Amino acid sequence: MKTVVILGDGMADEPIERLGDRTPLDVAFHPNMDQLASRAAEFGLARTVPHGLPAGSDVANLSVFGFDPQAVYTGRSPLEAASIGISLQEKDVTYRCNLVCLSDAAHMEDATMLDYAAGEITTEEAAQLISFLNARFADETHSLYTGISYRHILLLHDAETGAQLTPPHDISGQTVKGRLPRGTHAELMREIMEYAYQTLRDHPVNVRRRQQGLPEANAVWFWGEGRRPSLPRYDEAFRAKGMVISAVDLIRGIGKCTGMEVPKIEGATGTYHTNFKGKSEACISALKNGYDFVYIHMEAADECGHQGLLKEKIYSIEQMDRLVLAPVWNALEAMGEDYRILLMPDHPTPYALRTHTDTPVPYVLYRKGDACDRDCRYTERDAKSQTDRVVSAHKILWERHNFS
Repeated sequence: MKTVVILGDGMADEPIERLGDRTPLDVAFHPNMDQLASRAAEFGLARTVPHGLPAGSDVANLSVFGFDPQAVYTGRSPLEAASIGISLQEKDVTYRCNLVCLSDAAHMEDATMLDYAAGEITTEEAAQLISFLNARFADETHSLYTGISYRHILLLHDAETGAQLTPPHDISGQTVKGRLPRGTHAELMREIMEYAYQTLRDHPVNVRRRQQGLPEANAVWFWGEGRRPSLPRYDEAFRAKGMVISAVDLIRGIGKCTGMEVPKIEGATGTYHTNFKGKSEACISALKNGYDFVYIHMEAADECGHQGLLKEKIYSIEQMDRLVLAPVWNALEAMGEDYRILLMPDHPTPYALRTHTDTPVPYVLYRKGDACDRDCRYTERDAKSQTDRVVSAHKILWERHNFS
């Protein structure tokens, strides 16, 4: 059986006054999602973030893939490290390193988080800044690695865990006072952060960005501590030859750690400017060439939620519907084989909060031949009206697996 997951990162939301107390899913035009929800035998709410775990895309996507995060989760940054080819040893510790834009202040702790993504800085520009910092700090015990755009990695060899860290997207528009690293390795991280804040503003990359009216990458921010993940191969655990289609290091890292194919899609950015059509075309090609499982991850709605871009979040949902779900569904029908489509977010990223929550999300699991006739749309409200229970996301596709 062919299985396709269409994952709209962060597309769930809360009612918004500007939208007449409706959500982006309420307002967006998504007839294919609506048809899927009205016909599917399974439409309801799923919990993607188990109680006690952080409401992050790492935990939530592991759940949707079919893994129980309470059994396999070791932190976010090691998954991203795997994506960019860093080989981790058992006692290594990694941290996500964002290039960010902070406001000007005499002391970094008095600055405000203006942009957790440094204006979606290019990877080429970011590489120059990471190299500059490595020239000052890298040694045999620790170093920085360049990832994609604003997303990078700090690796510490033979180290302890125990840092207390705040994701930068949780404090957009807020002062960083009280949110700087504490606990294990806090002294090292703060030293790098202070140096970056005092020097990166004068780097040629930022001088050019300032001249062009772009947000500067004038600081770094550490979060997402973790150790080497221990995930089973997907083909062995679920007997499915799989592919992951995503522009985001985290999701690509899950794919690589589980032995799945992880192609690069030209024009895939992780923003609402991404190549939606290219992702659906890659999925259809994979299904025609022997792949049983394809996970299409789209970050756009999540990024819009973090940045407070309401119109763009609605646009992202509509593009998913028209350019991804519609052609993939049509292709599956034309193949004549049994298939399933799972449509869902990993978590909400409410416009009003600009960060993640662990609220259960609407999911649809459609199997070929489902012919329910509900009067409903694919929205948070309608999903809640269909059920009085909330399922565990890791059980939606694969019922009984234990990876402890």
